[in-house]
Amino acid sequence: QVQLVESGGGLVQPGGSLSLSCAGSGRTFSTYVMGWFRQAPGKDREFVAAVSRGGNTKRYQDSVKGRFTISRDNAKNTVYLQMNSLKSEDTAVYYCAADSQIRVPPASRVDDYDYWGQGTQVTVSS
Repeated sequence: QVQLVESGGGLVQPGGSLSLSCAGSGRTFSTYVMGWFRQAPGKDREFVAAVSRGGNTKRYQDSVKGRFTISRDNAKNTVYLQMNSLKSEDTAVYYCAADSQIRVPPASRVDDYDYWGQGTQVTVSS
């Protein structure tokens, strides 16, 4: 089991940048595929990005390709989401999640992830 805690959300102007972090507990963090999801008001939770256990394979939702970068540091039990060129439509609560199964490519479905953080709010507005 792993517990996840996100941080780094906030208010940013359109075109700005924000970096999210997700810290995991336990010594088995490196055995999980890690993902970022987001949920805007009135909408379903949607996939943003995922990274394989070793960090070599990454997967992105089309709308964030070229703007967002997912990475992880297993020595620090942390996964990151660097968000650049932010748009108003990126406004949402962002969640990190852990998948205990080995899937290639990393999973993009909400139901594939076993553990979730509490979420952090990202608001893009002028």
